[in-house]
Amino acid sequence: AYRTDEGKPWVLPVVRTVEAQMATDVTLNHEYLPVAGMPDFRLAALRLLLGEDSPAIVENRVEGVQAIGGTGAIRLCADFCKKMLGYDSMYTSSPTWGNHLGIFKSCGYSNVKQYRYWDAQNRTIDFNGMMEDLNAAPEKTVVILHGCCHNPTGVNPTEEQLKEIGDLVERKKFMLLVDEAYQGFASGNLEQDGNTVRYFVKRGFEFFVSQSFSKNFGLYNERTGNLAIICANKDAKLRVKSQMEMVVRTTWSNSPNHGARIVASVLNNPAYYAEWKEHVKTMSDRIKMMREMLFQKLKSLGTPGKWDHIIEQKGMFSFTGLNPAQVDILMKKYHIYLLKNGRINMCALTTSNMEYVANAIHAAVTECKL
Repeated sequence: AYRTDEGKPWVLPVVRTVEAQMATDVTLNHEYLPVAGMPDFRLAALRLLLGEDSPAIVENRVEGVQAIGGTGAIRLCADFCKKMLGYDSMYTSSPTWGNHLGIFKSCGYSNVKQYRYWDAQNRTIDFNGMMEDLNAAPEKTVVILHGCCHNPTGVNPTEEQLKEIGDLVERKKFMLLVDEAYQGFASGNLEQDGNTVRYFVKRGFEFFVSQSFSKNFGLYNERTGNLAIICANKDAKLRVKSQMEMVVRTTWSNSPNHGARIVASVLNNPAYYAEWKEHVKTMSDRIKMMREMLFQKLKSLGTPGKWDHIIEQKGMFSFTGLNPAQVDILMKKYHIYLLKNGRINMCALTTSNMEYVANAIHAAVTECKL
């Protein structure tokens, strides 16, 4: 989760403003939302993701279904592809967000696998390995890509690599699910961070996108998500929506109102939207500043190894390249806690603890060289 430089959660000021208005609005009630969710929220989420002038929106061939966070959106996609389309195979990156595997297994997929993604030696994408593994996957496979800020590596495909992935997906007739959990956190620019999704729309793909507003709105416990479904035409969209509503009805029946109303109120109000974009940039800029500070500190200390990946990776997480033995030293000797694979949350770093953390990493790496 995002933290301020004081190590505290941040309720975005624009969220506070909207919540205060909601609390005094006597016209609001607690009636059920439509099964597919709040219409104003779903449409606003789609416009944010795809852009106002997206061909999918202009041609009325995209649908949004409100979900219980990004997790719920992924679950909807998994259930739909299994029950309605007969998919039984899912491939996601190695490493990935752990719930990808669990969700598809719980939906009854018999072939849940991971394609090679992280090149630990060079600290970048193992693109050849990724393409080789995907090429060997069966045709009716759901393939998960991270839209931006790959979790946990912080590294995403280049434009050229994305084209090759698209060619393979098209040739093998895979179903794409793009997990877009961090729009705005990679660059601070919402448009730029939507480029992966918009590329596949321009190519005419039918695919799914899970959207989460936990991070870029700070609505972690409100479980505010959306499943965007990009279809070939309006008729397909209508058929998909009716079937999705059946999945929703037997899963959580009806979506919660509070988080969705906050997001809809902000995205549909030009002044609030402008304010929110500045909040997103504030969060993104702080993450980038922590990356730069850590990199420069390790460089000035002369820490053994190459550390450029710290500033090249995007988003909240960094695969530091620290090995399990070095992580063990950090935890036992310096009481710095991180995953055994070396992943850290950049938001846990602050201007106050940076020197201590960098010195500890330097000591651990020097004691147990990479």
